[in-house]
Amino acid sequence: METRADDDEAPTDPAARKQMHHDYTEQDFAGHRATVFGYRNVAEGAPRRAFHRTKHHHRKPEKDSDRPGPPVMARIRRLSVTDDGETLTPPAQRVQFILGEDVDDGALESHPLFSEMEELVKDGDELEWKETARWIKFEEDVEEGGNRWSKPHVATLSLHSLFELRSLILNGSVILDMEAGSLEQVAENVLDNMVADGCLGYDCREKVKEALLRRHRHQHERRNHNNMSKLPLIRSLADIGKNHSSCKNFQDGGSRSCRGSSSSPNTALLQASDARGSYLAVPVDDGGTTSGHSHKGEFSRLLGIPNAGGGEEGMVKSPSSISMQRNHSTGDLPNGDVNHKSNTNFMRKIPPGAEASNILVGEVDFLEKTLSAFVRLKTAIIMGDLTEVPVPTRFMFVLLGPPNSNSSFHEIGRAMATLMSDEIFHEVAYRAKKRDHLLAGIDEFLDAVTVLPPGEWDPAIRIEPPAAIPSQDPRKRPNDNNPKEEPDEEEQEQKQREESGLSRTGVLFGGLMNDLKRKIPWYWSDFKDALAIQCVASWIFLYFACLSPIITFGGLLGEATGKNMAAMESLISGFVCGMGYGFFSGQPLTILGSTGPVLVFETIVFEFCKQIGWDYMAFRFCIGTWITIILIILVAIDASALVCYITRFTEENFATLIAFIFIYKAVENVISIGKNYPLKTRPDEVLNYECYCLPSNYSRVPEQFNWTAVDKESCQIYNGTLAGGGCDTKVYVPDVFLMSIILFLGTFIISVILKDFKNSLFFPSKVRQIISDFSVIIAILLMSFLDFKVGVKTPKLEVPAEFKPTLPSRNWIITPFKGNPIWSALAAILPALLGTILIFMDQQITAVIVNRKENKLKKGCGYHLDLFVLAILIQICSIMGLPWFVAATVLSINHVNSLKVESECAAPGEKPQFLGVREQRVTHILIFLTIGCSVVLTPVLKRIPMPVLFGVFLYMGVASLKGLQFFDRILIMFMPQKYQPDHMFLRQVPIRRVHLFTTIQLTCLVCLWVIKSFSLTSILFPLMLVVMIGIRKSLDLFFTRRELKILDDVMPEMTKRNQDELHELGNAEVGWHAKMFRLCRRN
Repeated sequence: METRADDDEAPTDPAARKQMHHDYTEQDFAGHRATVFGYRNVAEGAPRRAFHRTKHHHRKPEKDSDRPGPPVMARIRRLSVTDDGETLTPPAQRVQFILGEDVDDGALESHPLFSEMEELVKDGDELEWKETARWIKFEEDVEEGGNRWSKPHVATLSLHSLFELRSLILNGSVILDMEAGSLEQVAENVLDNMVADGCLGYDCREKVKEALLRRHRHQHERRNHNNMSKLPLIRSLADIGKNHSSCKNFQDGGSRSCRGSSSSPNTALLQASDARGSYLAVPVDDGGTTSGHSHKGEFSRLLGIPNAGGGEEGMVKSPSSISMQRNHSTGDLPNGDVNHKSNTNFMRKIPPGAEASNILVGEVDFLEKTLSAFVRLKTAIIMGDLTEVPVPTRFMFVLLGPPNSNSSFHEIGRAMATLMSDEIFHEVAYRAKKRDHLLAGIDEFLDAVTVLPPGEWDPAIRIEPPAAIPSQDPRKRPNDNNPKEEPDEEEQEQKQREESGLSRTGVLFGGLMNDLKRKIPWYWSDFKDALAIQCVASWIFLYFACLSPIITFGGLLGEATGKNMAAMESLISGFVCGMGYGFFSGQPLTILGSTGPVLVFETIVFEFCKQIGWDYMAFRFCIGTWITIILIILVAIDASALVCYITRFTEENFATLIAFIFIYKAVENVISIGKNYPLKTRPDEVLNYECYCLPSNYSRVPEQFNWTAVDKESCQIYNGTLAGGGCDTKVYVPDVFLMSIILFLGTFIISVILKDFKNSLFFPSKVRQIISDFSVIIAILLMSFLDFKVGVKTPKLEVPAEFKPTLPSRNWIITPFKGNPIWSALAAILPALLGTILIFMDQQITAVIVNRKENKLKKGCGYHLDLFVLAILIQICSIMGLPWFVAATVLSINHVNSLKVESECAAPGEKPQFLGVREQRVTHILIFLTIGCSVVLTPVLKRIPMPVLFGVFLYMGVASLKGLQFFDRILIMFMPQKYQPDHMFLRQVPIRRVHLFTTIQLTCLVCLWVIKSFSLTSILFPLMLVVMIGIRKSLDLFFTRRELKILDDVMPEMTKRNQDELHELGNAEVGWHAKMFRLCRRN
């Protein structure tokens, strides 16, 4: 337990310190100006001036002529030497030294802090401590009228209150590692220290103790009467004049302190009363000294405690004097306040293991000078009703003074609580071993503080908490004079590739074995981690998102392959591939699906077989077998290590292209509804629908066939001939197209709005999160219900109703040759190579996007295992005559987005932070299990309008663009410079270079779009992705390595920002900081 050390020279007050010149750059404080205070460091063993309790000798300021001239000051600025030759250690270096010490004592372990400020107010005829503000990370104040808490906001402090607080710590009582078990013991120890230090007279000791032990009233507690507490008047800082925070200062012309040389333990407390109410009176003589006896029953002045007459009678004592263990509740108090109830609801906002910091400030009429004490308990204890939540108290700050003392105690208390909520000072407070350490923490805080001009900012405005709190690590980290050499980027990249399994092992199937070793320990947790409502929402959303493309792809595939494979085969393939991939893959977050290049490949193979008379399914079986063999060979030689050449340039080009295709196809499908169900835009138009069917020479019908009853579709089936002037007239259908647009846009808009509902101001956070998770499902249900109620016959989802092959002549098992020549198996190698490139690129680029560092995946990658499982599934599909499924980029991105986990907003005002993705297998398995059961769900699914699913496609395409740096750079090209967002790459790379890089990438995107748009060239799409890698490599000739590192890197944004800022600051001050740190170490 440390008190004021007589042999330790007190640091100079910052108001009296000489001006110091600094040479900070814009990079140091990003355009802000900070007020910096040096800290005087006296080496151990150096002679110190004697410190006297009653009288202090202050060195007079030197004359200006003794100060060095500007040239000399320019040379010595930012050094650790003052004008008079004394050694100074910068506050930041002192704090870094304090935080850098080894923590041997378990009591010094820091905990999260909850700070609560209470003020001594008068409620009716009695005094009580009323809660007025609280802090976890941000400040909350009791609103005027005391009915509610304010919104959490960033605390804005006056600079004067910080100076006052520093003076209080410098001159007041500081007691560290106090051993106390209750608030009464704390008060006893503090008052004994004050009396011993000469700041408090013994006559006033009991009065101060009684004031400290008053009842504590918290905001959440309901009163038994309607009287509102009257908060003490908070005066303007403009009225603050002379510093009265020190017990050494006396008011001119006023009476002296309660303390006097004649004070005695036997001083009588007299009961008195007047217009102010009853109080305990202390007789004081004209000279300001107290007397143990009254003179003739009269005295010239009374120092009173309101409503304190009769000693203990009338005094409401706080149950805080009784301590509790941490695991006890306040209800266990044997003699506690039965009306006190802990705020259990707010307790959920406090981090686990938190401790309390209590700030007590107030004005009493029996003191004539300010008393202050900073206390750190050796063991944190729960002190009854002292804190509104049952957390143990570790720190206490007490500030008592006389009324009208021209000092805003409220602002000083806020400054103390804000300091305790500061990450750096909070650590210093836990590790401080003496008063100087606390002063160094305050000076470091002042060093980093930002001052706002009074004429350019309204102090009444509350600053909203930031979306992301900047890291305070630079304030903690000491700089070394001999900084370590920067790590080799190649070594770092190689290490990252090894961790991801993208380095060659030199052993057959070495990468596959490493993937198995990496994923097997997580396998059981892949099922346990799915126990969350978020997984249910993801499952249902992705079910509809996967079902419609599978059925649509099946319809197109049926037309391209002569119905050898259609919707039914696509559903079964989704079930088989999805279940197998979900159970055995290395990255189950990847969603398998049908892709456009695969459809083109199947079309080319079918046309080839049709021309030469081969059986398509048998030849496709041979191609699939060779693809499986080639993929297994690639797994054996660790070919997935080539994925490291797929950088952001290539993957974002691919992801943006697929997202644009989803958006384009969604709009195109809605427009096609308008072509099938056209609107009549000219109501006065006369329509001719005269059209009939005539027999032709090729008609195959009975002789007595009635041709007049045949419609247009049947006429073509019977090889008839249409005749009449109205055969080509459009058949207008009212309302279908307009209703489809409403359903399409309604689904998209509702999905977007509800997805962002988690950031809204309505409902509790749990409700908002559930609504956000189920946003797409809610949109589908609402729009489907609207379609049902309106009754317009919009096109509906068509699902096969029977479980059987689409083509009756084929079976579920394919015969290997079936009439094809034997050598056709060898001829299948050539198309198999092309198919392998297609499947390998689609699979691995999507896997790279899913495994981005930005997603913060914790269970590792599995590129080799994924490819091996996919090869087995392709062989199974080839045997059963099912379409091949590979990784679908947009579906996988939306699967990851639907499972993102954010931190619960524990501290009021704290914005949720992205923590990672809920990595599990259950959603993938359930999605494709439900797809396999879709035949059974046909009565329900056939009521879902297709425009609703097209709206889901549009939402998925737009959502997958979010977070793509390439898309952000495209938008920046159309923004004026002053409206451009503060992206990191704009800070580090000239805007022209950014636009040049974006233009090259955009040109590549256009080329990919053109190649994919034509059926003759779309088969070359996988090869163009390989070309993209070569183009990216050629950019090394036009851009510097640093520019490419910033523009083409998967490093998360915040990590890169911290590294760059530390690099800039470290280069500027590494030598000076290292010199100061070594000096601090020697001292």
